[in-house]
Amino acid sequence: MIAEVYIDIPANPVNKPFDYRIPDYLDEVIQPGMRVTVPFGRTRRLGFVTELKEQSEFKQLRAIDSIEDHAPVLTQELLDVGLWLAETTLCATVTAFQAMLPAAMKAEYKKMLQVEESEQLKAEDPELAKIFETGKQLSWTEITKNNPELLKRINRMLKKGLLSIHQLVRNQANAKKVITVSAAVSLERLKEEVSQLSDRAKRQKEVLNLFIGKSEDASYKPTMNALVQNGLSREAITRLADKSLLRLEQIEQFRDPYANYVQQTQPLDLTDEQHKALAPIMQSMNTGEHRVFLCHGVTGSGKTEIYLQAIQRVLELEKQAIVLVPEISLTPQMVLRFKGRFGDRVAVMHSGLSRGEKYDEWRKIREGKVQVAVGARSAVFAPFKKIGLIIIDEEHESSYKQEDTPRYHARDVAIHRAKIHHCPVVLGSATPSLESFARARKKVYTLLTLKERVNRRPLPSVQIVDLREEMREGNHSVFSRLLLEKLKDRLQKKEQTVLFLNRRGYSTFVMCRSCGTVVKCPHCDISLTYHRAHHLLKCHYCGYEQKAPDTCPTCGSDAMRFFGTGTQKVEAELNCLLPEARVIRMDVDTTRQKGSHEKLLCQFGDEKADILLGTQMIAKGLDFPKVTLVGVLAADSLLHLPDFRASEKTFQLITQVSGRAGRHRLPGEVVIQSYTPDHYAVSDAARHDYEGFYQQEMELRHRGGYPPFFYLALISLTHSEPAKAADAAERIVSILKKNLSEASLVYGPVVPAISKIKDRYRYQCMVKYKREPALIPVLQKIMQHFQESGKDSLQVSIDLNPVVLM
Repeated sequence: MIAEVYIDIPANPVNKPFDYRIPDYLDEVIQPGMRVTVPFGRTRRLGFVTELKEQSEFKQLRAIDSIEDHAPVLTQELLDVGLWLAETTLCATVTAFQAMLPAAMKAEYKKMLQVEESEQLKAEDPELAKIFETGKQLSWTEITKNNPELLKRINRMLKKGLLSIHQLVRNQANAKKVITVSAAVSLERLKEEVSQLSDRAKRQKEVLNLFIGKSEDASYKPTMNALVQNGLSREAITRLADKSLLRLEQIEQFRDPYANYVQQTQPLDLTDEQHKALAPIMQSMNTGEHRVFLCHGVTGSGKTEIYLQAIQRVLELEKQAIVLVPEISLTPQMVLRFKGRFGDRVAVMHSGLSRGEKYDEWRKIREGKVQVAVGARSAVFAPFKKIGLIIIDEEHESSYKQEDTPRYHARDVAIHRAKIHHCPVVLGSATPSLESFARARKKVYTLLTLKERVNRRPLPSVQIVDLREEMREGNHSVFSRLLLEKLKDRLQKKEQTVLFLNRRGYSTFVMCRSCGTVVKCPHCDISLTYHRAHHLLKCHYCGYEQKAPDTCPTCGSDAMRFFGTGTQKVEAELNCLLPEARVIRMDVDTTRQKGSHEKLLCQFGDEKADILLGTQMIAKGLDFPKVTLVGVLAADSLLHLPDFRASEKTFQLITQVSGRAGRHRLPGEVVIQSYTPDHYAVSDAARHDYEGFYQQEMELRHRGGYPPFFYLALISLTHSEPAKAADAAERIVSILKKNLSEASLVYGPVVPAISKIKDRYRYQCMVKYKREPALIPVLQKIMQHFQESGKDSLQVSIDLNPVVLM
């Protein structure tokens, strides 16, 4: 038998299947979707088996070395999805396959040095022979790091054939193993042993008495760790096992990060609007018909309950469901809603889990131990075999688009998989993306509308404060007088407040007031952000950091001042203005540690804080009964970015964060602070008027020729020398203009808003098109050409339908 194998090297020359002979002992073991180790050139590499066949056009084939998986890691459907993904996102096929697997399953390659002729090596170089006596193989990396002086001698021995280099391919995935303890003899024998033990063996008696007491429970097999935690002696247990009285077994155990705190919940009664929205989804599931539904419901209208009841029907049909939630909305609150309703039938996948926990959650899905997968973007590749429903909550979120290769959008993958499984896709949002809403208007998607909150609770009242007026009247604080007054009022009433500012750090930039010098990152074309905690300036693009200067690095003046406002500065100001207020700050800096996100939210939920201050991670998925005030501190921070979606993102963020107020019995209020209060994105968000915003934004998009009226393709080039990047960009523009139809518009090359990142200069070209069959083949040729001639460090990336243009 012959296997077609894609090698784990994401480069164009090897982006094709290679034929390998399957050795007899693996003949009935290897299946498509498994990973294998194969000889490739002079090394060994991991590869994905995509097909088995009887014959090959090549006469002499090398044999597969070994298999990495006891069962296929990719189903036949996911193999097909991988090939489709590689074609539609212009990436290497193996890159698409790797994107579908948890990080723990990435291959680790190690070069190992091995002795071939030990006696001859002793004669030639006794010192080297002594080093190799400690172990048969030594890591090349460790030797180059710890003993670089030996490299010349090692190379000499390699040339003489006394040493050889072998590539060790290791799978990083590790199943968690635990030791269980059980009785190995009869109850009578245990009692006899207890009576014979001396008084000094008190610890052993304790262990035996426990197992005597549990003798009627045949399933009693506690773990060693559980017994030790309950005060029993590990040494005593081991001694009893040595005497063959107890049996120790090593078994695999799934890591469960949500094991201890899930409370069962029951379905809620639906409103008339919810019933109307759920009915067509149910019908589609019952008839096995593929349809895409856009559930447009105001914040607090009960979209999650619709999802839960739809999933209940999927489980009754003995099928499986995938629920995608933006990473920042994967709060413990959101996870527990699904866990509370469906218990152990749910697997959760998000970045807050450890590598091992993610691997175990993925294994539960692959082995059919769960029927519901809840996770961020990559959960769309959950290896289910009978999908009955895919839900994408907050479908407008830009985090559903992957910024690295493969540059897929989770919505496109979900729709593609749903077509294969003949099942519905539900896209839910209070502020749908313009592309999705336009498709719903054209009847490509089915629109489901929820105009009222559950129990007819009113939407929060919204007031806009003009910060220009505040400045004129001498208020230079981060807080307008109205917002400060309302903050004090909430503190008196013992109610809670959410404050939103989409900028972390203390100050946006540091500038000398004498000569105007702004301290910039030496590796990126961006100013450094001041972080007060360690008196550091940090680059949020490459991670560079330096001590904040006391004097100007250009003119030596001591007139260095901090400009702009970040979450740290707001926290400091709150502590001055309202010292009695208990404040929790949530941003990337305070949620780096595992579990810190949920810990802070639990503190706020338990009313251990009065004010929750944060970036966009607090804008979604939070539902706290005591939150009655939301303050948007700088509503226009995103509005003036050089991005055609700036207005849409501003409208969405303001609407989403406003929706955190007044979700329960107490009425909610929102204060929006802005320097451009008349901008339609701000004023329409204040009125909760999505339709009005949609009409105005669509007119502007039509005039500018942007999505949803056109598709976009963005070609980005980076090089350490700006002239070489510019030259390559010019060549790409001329290739595009020659090969595409006149209906497609080619723009560029231009320098983007941030011209340099990590010491690499950037250029961009853009294509706007409606129907352009020649585009994909031309872009594939461009990628191929620049990859093959790209030895001078030029990097080219192509993003079809980009979400971020900067």
